[in-house]
Amino acid sequence: MGNILDSEIMYLPGVGPKRAELLQKELNIYTFGDLITFYPFRYIDRTKINKISEVTDELPYVQVVGRVISISEAGVGRHRRLTAIVTDGTGRMELVWFQGITWVLKRLKPNVDYLIFGKATRFGAHFSIAHPEMEIYNPQQDVITGSLQPVYSTTEKLKNNHITSKTIMGFVQTLIPMAIGKITETLPPFIIEQNKLMTLPEALRNIHFPANTTLLHKAQHRLKFEEHFYIQLSILSRQKVRQTRVNGHVFSHVGEMFNRFYHERLPFPLTEAQKRVIKEIRRDMLSGKQMNRLLQGDVGSGKTVVALMCMLLAVDNGYQACIMAPTEILANQHYESITALMGDLPVKVGLLTGSTRRSERNNLHQSLEAGELNILIGTHALLEDVVKFKNLGFVVIDEQQRFGVMQRAKLWEKNNDPPHVLVMTATPIPRTLAMTLYGDLEVSVIDELPPGRKPVKTLHYTDAKRNLVFALMKEQIKRGRQVYVVYPLIKESEKLENLKDLEDGYESIVRAFPPPEYVTVVVHGQMKPEDKDYSMNLFAQGKAHIMVATTVIEVGVNVPNATVMVIESAERFGLSQLHQLRGRVGRGADESYCILVSQVKLTKESRKRLETMVSTNNGFKIAEVDLHLRGPGDIAGTMQSGMPFDLKMANLATDGQLIQHARQVASEILDHDPLLENPRNSIMKEQLSRLEFHRNDYSGIS
Repeated sequence: MGNILDSEIMYLPGVGPKRAELLQKELNIYTFGDLITFYPFRYIDRTKINKISEVTDELPYVQVVGRVISISEAGVGRHRRLTAIVTDGTGRMELVWFQGITWVLKRLKPNVDYLIFGKATRFGAHFSIAHPEMEIYNPQQDVITGSLQPVYSTTEKLKNNHITSKTIMGFVQTLIPMAIGKITETLPPFIIEQNKLMTLPEALRNIHFPANTTLLHKAQHRLKFEEHFYIQLSILSRQKVRQTRVNGHVFSHVGEMFNRFYHERLPFPLTEAQKRVIKEIRRDMLSGKQMNRLLQGDVGSGKTVVALMCMLLAVDNGYQACIMAPTEILANQHYESITALMGDLPVKVGLLTGSTRRSERNNLHQSLEAGELNILIGTHALLEDVVKFKNLGFVVIDEQQRFGVMQRAKLWEKNNDPPHVLVMTATPIPRTLAMTLYGDLEVSVIDELPPGRKPVKTLHYTDAKRNLVFALMKEQIKRGRQVYVVYPLIKESEKLENLKDLEDGYESIVRAFPPPEYVTVVVHGQMKPEDKDYSMNLFAQGKAHIMVATTVIEVGVNVPNATVMVIESAERFGLSQLHQLRGRVGRGADESYCILVSQVKLTKESRKRLETMVSTNNGFKIAEVDLHLRGPGDIAGTMQSGMPFDLKMANLATDGQLIQHARQVASEILDHDPLLENPRNSIMKEQLSRLEFHRNDYSGIS
C-alpha cells in the first residue's frame, strides 16, 4: 500500500495526540493503514425501523425510534444501574446501562425521539436492551453512507472518552477520500481478473461504506481471499523450500523387528485405516525427503500401534526412535503398553521423565549415546541437552498441541540430519482448519475404530434425575465394572471453588455408595503426586470401584474395565474436552456409557454441545460443531503463532471453500514459479516479505 497509509494516526484531521494515544492503546490503531483495515464488525440497515410491538426474541438486533418517558437509577458503586423507559406509541421498552452511567445521564434527554439500536432481550412481558447505541432521531437526515451504516468495535474506555463507533466512522469518512487514490494494489492483475475480484481501493471503500449488500459481499470476498491466499502462499512456499533443501533418512528395509511384530505380537488385526496410514508414512520414508506428518485419530483408534510399527521400521534400518508425551502419566502408559506389545522381541525400550532416578538416567544416557537403546519414551525431559542419541531417525510427538514450536524444534536438532517427524493428536481438527494450521504437514487420518470396540453410549440427565445415574452406576459395579465421576475445573482462579464441588460430590457419592461395600478414590491436580499416583493405581488395579476426579484424567488413564464416565456440570465443558473424557471409557469389549449431568436451565450453546455429544461419537463431526460454536481460536490454541500474519477479515470456521480455492491458486503459481522469480509474480513476493514475521523457520516441525 502507498506511503500515505504509513502516516501516524494523530495526523488525521479530527484525531490529534490525545485521541491517537487512546486508539493505539485500545485498538492497536497506530497508522492510517491500521485504521483503513479496522473493518466494521456489522452494519445497520438504516432503511429498517421496527415498531416496539413487533419486536421478537428471534430478531438478532432491533432498531426502533422511541421517546424517553422516564429515567431511574438503582444500586451503588459496582452495582449501580441506570434504566430508561422508551415508547413509540405501539409499546414500551427498557434501556439499561451498567457502565458509563454519568456520561449517559448527561446526554439522555426526556421527551426527545431517539434512534435506538441493540439486542433486545425479553424480561416478562417487556423487552430490554443493555447498553444500546443511540442518537437523536432526525428523519430528514441524509445518510451519507447509504443504507448500510458500519458499526466498529470500541471499548468502555473509548466510549468514556467520547470515541464511539460513530466517531470511528467519522475518522474513516475523512480518511477514505484522502487515501483511496494512493493505495497500491497487493494482488497481481492476472489473479484479480481470473478470480473476478474487486480491486483493493474498491474493496476498501465498499467494506466501510457499501451502497448495497451486493457490493459489501464482493468487498468481503476480495479481502478474505487475499488473507487466505497469502497464508497459503506462505505455507506452501516454505514447504517447497523444505522439500528441496532438507534430505530425509531413507528407511528402505522392512526387517525382522517389523515383520516379527506384525506376525507374532500384533494383538488384533489392523484396520483398513491403520494400514492406509502406515503406507502413507512408508512412502514418506522412502522418498529421501524428511517427513513431517500429522496423524489424527480419535481416542482408541490405534494411533500408538501405528507409531510403534513405524518406529520399528527405523530400528530395522539402524536408527533410533523416540516418543514424547505431554505428561508423565501418558509417558508411563506408552512405556507400559509398548513394552507389553514388544514381549520377547530384541528391542530395547527406555523411559525418561522428571521422576527418573539419577542412576537410571546415567545408564539411559550412556546406552542412548552408544546406540544400544532403540526406543526412548519420555516427557519434556527428552529435550534436555544432556540427552544425546547416536542416530535418531524417527520422532513421535503425542498430543502435539501441548508442545510449543520451539520445544519441538529441539528434537529436530538431536541429529545432524533431521529425523522424520510424526505428530499425533486425538483432538480431531476439521479439514479446512488443519489445512491452514498444519498446511506444511502432510495429514493422515485414522477414521475407524478397531474391531470389537463398541461405540460409547452417551446419555444426558439433569440434576433432578441423579437417582437414574446412581442406579446405572450400581448396576455396572455389580457386573464387576468401574466408574469415573468427573467435576469441572475451568480456570486457575476457580480451583478452590471447584475443589469444593468435587469434595461435595465425593461426599454425596460416598453416601450413595457406602464403604466397605464400595471403594471410592479421589484424584485432583492439587494433590501430592504420590497421593495422586496411589489413587490412580488403586483404580487401575481394579481395587477401587469409583474414581471421583477433576479433568486431570482427560489424558492418560487407560483402564479397560472402566465402563461408565459420569461428567458433572457437563454444560461447563467444551465439546473437545467432553469428547476426550468420553474416550476414557469404551476401551474394552464391554458396552460403555458416558453420562452427561447438567442443570435443567441451559444456554442455547450448552444445549447444542450436549445434544451433539448424545447424537454422535464421530470426533470430526464434533470438531466441526465445535468450530462453528467457538470459532477457531480456542481449538487452534495459540493459532496466530503459527500464522504468517493476523487475520482481520478471514474466518477459519466458515471459509472452508474459500481456503481450498486460495490454496489451489497459490499451489498452481508455485508449481510454475517456486521462488516467485517471474516478474508478473513480483507483487506477491514483495507482499509476502512484508507480511511474514521475521523469525526462525520452524514451519517444518509445526
